[in-house]
Amino acid sequence: MSGCGGCGGHGHGHGHGGGGPFAEGRELVAFVAQAHGGALRQRPISDGGLATNCQGCGAPFVLKTHVGSCPACGGVHAVSPPRASDAANIQYAGDGFKLD
Repeated sequence: MSGCGGCGGHGHGHGHGGGGPFAEGRELVAFVAQAHGGALRQRPISDGGLATNCQGCGAPFVLKTHVGSCPACGGVHAVSPPRASDAANIQYAGDGFKLD
């Protein structure tokens, strides 16, 4: 990865390329999608998921698994297990991101 799409030098304190459960944006989405050999991707979020709005098109949807797509535009979103209790922690991969 070259650059951090949404960080803009705001000093978020995350390294590039390493990811991790507290990364942000595309880096977090890629990390969660690949964690545990991809098994985490489809793990259900407790209590039926997190109600949110797509960070790409603004459409409301419920993120039911740790990695999911907006039904309106296909924008990929994710939340890591340590942060899955709050919809404010959902990260957006950005335009053009596709899951492998």
